Amino acid sequence: MGEATLEVIIRAAEERDLGAMRAIYNHAVVHSTCTADYEPRSEAAQREWFAVRVKGGYPVLVAEQGERVVGWSALGPYHVRVGYRFTGEDSLYIAPDHRGRGLGVRLLTPLIEAATSMGLHAVVGGIDSENVASLRLHARLGFVEVGRFRQVITKFDRWLDVVYVERLL
Repeated sequence: MGEATLEVIIRAAEERDLGAMRAIYNHAVVHSTCTADYEPRSEAAQREWFAVRVKGGYPVLVAEQGERVVGWSALGPYHVRVGYRFTGEDSLYIAPDHRGRGLGVRLLTPLIEAATSMGLHAVVGGIDSENVASLRLHARLGFVEVGRFRQVITKFDRWLDVVYVERLL
């Protein structure tokens, strides 16, 4: 059975998934502007990132095809200050060979549902203005643009805007 015929399942991420999740993220670090990071994330940093979400009761999901993680999403705290405790921030990354297959909707929808169940009031995202696919995905799921910071990221020798989107729950 070829990979294209295997069903993709969405499930809660486990520690055993961190390496695959990190590989997907690090590909984005090196090859895209969808993250402002310049250096690939270390194994230790990935574990710390995961631990913060788990400790806070935030969902971290993976899209798995066969035994391969092909995407992931996570909800996390927007800010650590107590006044922001009802706002979460989403993250979503998909392996390059699995983009454009509808995984974004399948990975972001359960985050919105989880945020509602957690009693959050809003979910926000900060998206590179050139990441049209992510902007469209968020709009499709009810997020609206609430702000744009002009030229606040520099990567690959150019200035980039960040579009902030929000969905009230």
